[in-house]
Amino acid sequence: MNHAMPFHDTLGLRLVASCFLFALAMPQPVSPAQVVSGVPSAIGGAPPLPPGATLVPPRQSYGASPDITSQRLIPPGSVNQNDFAQESASDAFDSRTGGTFIEPPTELRRLISDGGVPTSLDQLRSLQRQQQNVAAAAEACTVSVQIGPAQGCGVIITPTGYVLTAAHVAMRPGKSAMLTLNDGRTVSAKTLGMNRSVDAGLMKIDPGQNSRDSAGREIGWPHASLGTSENLKSGMWCIATGHPGGYEAERGMVTRVGRILAVYPDRIVTDCALIGGDSGGPLFDLSGKLIAVHSRIGNDVADNLHVPVDHYNEHWDRMQGGNAWGYLPGFRPVLGIRGNSEGGIANVVRVGPGSPADQGGIRAGDQVITFGEVDITDFESLKAAVSDTMPGERVKIWLRRDGQPVKVIVEIGRGD
Repeated sequence: MNHAMPFHDTLGLRLVASCFLFALAMPQPVSPAQVVSGVPSAIGGAPPLPPGATLVPPRQSYGASPDITSQRLIPPGSVNQNDFAQESASDAFDSRTGGTFIEPPTELRRLISDGGVPTSLDQLRSLQRQQQNVAAAAEACTVSVQIGPAQGCGVIITPTGYVLTAAHVAMRPGKSAMLTLNDGRTVSAKTLGMNRSVDAGLMKIDPGQNSRDSAGREIGWPHASLGTSENLKSGMWCIATGHPGGYEAERGMVTRVGRILAVYPDRIVTDCALIGGDSGGPLFDLSGKLIAVHSRIGNDVADNLHVPVDHYNEHWDRMQGGNAWGYLPGFRPVLGIRGNSEGGIANVVRVGPGSPADQGGIRAGDQVITFGEVDITDFESLKAAVSDTMPGERVKIWLRRDGQPVKVIVEIGRGD
């Protein structure tokens, strides 16, 4: 007879349940994904949370058919609720691959949709199995992203190779990126647009790199099943995946299990333990639907921020078109100079003491010729080039000083 002790929704036992899931998941043979824990490093810290978070109750359930307990990678009906997920492939494209939706067993549906903790050991074990199955499905579409020396993550969302990431990972439109898939294969991609005000970025895998089926058709990229962030509320379980620190073949993808702590219009807060290099990776609910993308690492393990997936839907056309705009509060890029465009050039009139420009060696009287990869024609074009960078980015700048070319390297600062 099973005398399982009931779980009560107290902080201590919530932590026990979470820790138990971590312990059970680690040796799981179905996937090389690992569960890690640790104190994440702060990247500038999280901005202060405004009062009055809007917690949105779920608008749908998973149904109540008691005899459905099997896993299906293709759910009944459309899981891809967002408009941008409805991209159709040509007839010459085999799009049978992909999908991370794992239909939850009956005993978990209320727990997944409403949050809370398991009420029995059997339910806890079922929750752990569901987490493992979702993590296994997520491996194929969770990618490591390398842009120059910078490393982050991304998640493939269409068979044609669109990839969601964080804006600070993508950096700016038109950048070349190398993506590493779960099997170690690397493919090239290009960054498209980004909404920096919420840290949402978009990339596209370059064409012609897919495998082909026996009929010669390109096989679509494995991709996540898209959910919506409007159904979320605090207490719901979630899964964070990524390749922190870059792809490691022996380690594979890393999985973290956690809970949603709060839902805001511009961010989701979870206690999933992210670390450096996780930015841009996916956050799934316990049915395997993509609900957010990792953004910023908080000051402790219970303070991590993610971009709600609906922001990608809302601005899909602008991002797909390569537009970039905005910046995160507290993350405005700063160079620290004043100048003018007299003579049709970018003249440096004043350099702020201790500013990034000052530390990088720029002086009053210099003329800026190039900023990174951008040719500078006047001071307005210099301001535009600075606004297209990210704080912490190191930029090569060519100057003209006393008629001679001078090269400096400046690390972009940040302002409010």
